[in-house]
Amino acid sequence: MPQPKRGRPRAFDRDQALLDAARLFWRRGYSGTSTRDLTAQLGLSTSSLYGAFGSKAELFEEAVRTYAERYREIYEQAVAGTKFRDVVEHVLIDSVHEFTRPDDEHPGCLLSSAAMADSTSTLDTSAYFAELQGHNERILLARTERAVEEGELPPDTDPPAVTGLIQSIWHGLSARANLGADREDLLATARLGHALICGPAAP
Repeated sequence: MPQPKRGRPRAFDRDQALLDAARLFWRRGYSGTSTRDLTAQLGLSTSSLYGAFGSKAELFEEAVRTYAERYREIYEQAVAGTKFRDVVEHVLIDSVHEFTRPDDEHPGCLLSSAAMADSTSTLDTSAYFAELQGHNERILLARTERAVEEGELPPDTDPPAVTGLIQSIWHGLSARANLGADREDLLATARLGHALICGPAAP
């Protein structure tokens, strides 16, 4: 009698494993997530988990950096825009799309997660996120100052105040997304904020 063929082992999907791990860390924090929890969630043996990510701490740090760094990318891509109104639009609109990505693509907001109150010995999550936010604000301020110098904004514009307003809208959108606000509602708010800061688009 012919022997039944064994099925091929499931290919290891690093991105999916990272997403699944991030969900656990976001929900339980670093200390509250055990290696056993991770191996069960990821479908890996302990040796495979360590072989892929090095350690629980390294997996946590990779998850934090992977999902938080997207916000740095949004700002850096935005400030490269040739028009200031496009900069503001991309910061707000692209961030809303990031805040509201489908659950099967994103673990949720790091800012509101248990991981923010927990850390490894080498990564202070709160300090890391604060540094990330500081970086984003600094490059946005520099771009706003340039817009004043180049005549895109009136000469009496207060760049720190404009930057603070954009950042305040950004944080408000993030908070509402965490509370379950609909993407279209957030986009409407982002567009209104953009219009208040930059004025109506030229016909």
